[in-house]
Amino acid sequence: MNTSVGNTARLIGAGLRALLVLTVICGVIYPLVVTGIAQALFNDKANGSEIKDKSGQVVGSSLIGQTYNLPKQNPDDPEEAAKPDLKWFQPRPSNGLGSNSVNTQYSLILSGATNRAGDNEDLIKWVTDAKAAVVADNSTATYKVKPEDVPADAVTSSGSGLDPHISPEYAGLQVNRVAEQNKLDVKQVEKLVADHTTGRTLGFMGEPRVNVLELNVALKALAR
Repeated sequence: MNTSVGNTARLIGAGLRALLVLTVICGVIYPLVVTGIAQALFNDKANGSEIKDKSGQVVGSSLIGQTYNLPKQNPDDPEEAAKPDLKWFQPRPSNGLGSNSVNTQYSLILSGATNRAGDNEDLIKWVTDAKAAVVADNSTATYKVKPEDVPADAVTSSGSGLDPHISPEYAGLQVNRVAEQNKLDVKQVEKLVADHTTGRTLGFMGEPRVNVLELNVALKALAR
C-alpha cells in the first residue's frame, strides 16, 4: 500500500515538474524568442504593417482597406448611406454594395464575399448603381468618364471585402477629380499614382496594384 502511494506521489511530482518545464519553455521562452526574432528581422510586419503620416501618427495598416467618407448628417440613422469624400482616392466597395451587403464599411468584425451569382438581381442593381455613381463622381468640367471605362474593381468588392488595393486603371480614373478637389495639377497627381503603383509580385504573380491608404497619405502631404 505504501509502495503504491509512493509511486503515485512520484508520478504526480514528475508530471508537475514536466508541466512547469514545458510551461516555461513553450509559454515563456519560445514566445519571447519568436517575438524577438520577428521584431529584429520583420519589425514592420510584426507590428501590423502600420502606415504613418508625415507627423509619425499611425493612420492604418497597409493590409486592410478603409473608407474615406464624409460625416453622416444623421449618425444614428443606420439607413443613411455615407457619401464619399471626393478629395480622396476611393477604395473598391467593401463586400458588395447597398444596405443589404455583408460589410459596407470595412469592418474588421466581419469579412467575406457576398456569395451572389453573376445573374443575381440585387448584385446587378448594385453594380449598375455603383457604375453610375463612379461616372458621376469622377466626371469633371474637363474630363468625362464613360461607363465602359469603369473597371471591375470600382464596382465590386474583393473576396474578403477588406482589400486595401485598387487597380492602376481605377486610380487613373480618379486622377482628374482628385486634382480638381485638391487644386493640384493633373500631372502631379498622375505622377503620385505612378509612384505608388506596385507591379506583379516576382514579375508574374498577381496584378499591378495601388495601395489606397499609402496613396492618400502621399496626397495629403502633397496637397499641403
